This record gives sequence, C-alpha cells and structure tokens, in this order.
Amino acid sequence: MKPLTESDIRGSLANASAAEAERMPLPGLHEVVWDDREYLGWRDPSSSDRGYVVYWRDEEPVGLVLRASQARLQAGSAICSLCNTPQPAGQVTMFTAARAGRAGARGDSVGTYICADLACSLLIRIAPPAYATYPSPAQVIAERAAGLSTRLDAFASRVLDAA
Repeated sequence: MKPLTESDIRGSLANASAAEAERMPLPGLHEVVWDDREYLGWRDPSSSDRGYVVYWRDEEPVGLVLRASQARLQAGSAICSLCNTPQPAGQVTMFTAARAGRAGARGDSVGTYICADLACSLLIRIAPPAYATYPSPAQVIAERAAGLSTRLDAFASRVLDAA
C-alpha cells in the first residue's frame, strides 16, 4: 500500500463531514508497515463502536467511517467478509457505514462482517504450511491480498453509491 499522510486520511472520508474528519483520532502513522497493508484500519479509542478504513482507489485515498454493532456474535465461528478468514465468532463484528451523499443523510447504510480489530491485512499474511501440492506461501498470501482488496473495494462501492 502506498503510504497515507494525515491530510490524505482526513480528506478521504466519503461518509463523514469535514468537522467529523477533523475530530477523528488517527493511529500512529509512523508505526505502519505500509508494504504489508491493503488498507489502513483502526478503531476509535474514545468510542468503542467507531472504526475507520482508508485505502487507495484509482490513485485517490478513500476513507469510510464504520460503526460496530453492540451485539456480538457469541458462539461458534464466523468469517470476515473482507479477508475471508474463519475465526472465533467474537472476533468478527457487524460493521455498518452510512452511505455517501443524500442517501447517508436520509439514514441509509450498508453493513458487513469484518474482523473486529480491522486487522485483516495482518491475518492474511499468516503463512500457510508449505505442502508439495499447494502453491508457495508467498503465492497464497498474494492471492489473499488480491481478494481482500477486491472485497474491500466492492464494500466501498456500496457505500459510495449514493442512489
């Protein structure tokens, strides 16, 4: 992922006002290993139900404000719809995003299940065991990264579609 600056991030939010973007807490950008990310995702430390995702789309940063459901999955397992990683149910959360434009102003939103810590980029990089009949671990990770990027862009498209 190409690095993001504070101004890139604050100016990228498609479903928030300029005032909301200015108040948004940022993660420690100096700590981010950009080469190991498809997107930058973080939770708001002052509001447990708020999260943010920013990624590059056609050379422009696109940011989304997310709201985590207060209801948590309790038992069994769940799969994140972005990284497709199966996990214990409590580690996957329903996130909603207000749609951009008039649709969002009317209260329209879209939702999907995402890793609760928004750390999909880290999970997909856990190398699978090497087996003679499987692709190399590097190839598996590259395929996971491509799939994650495609699914994130599809979710963002639903948010940005202000019909």
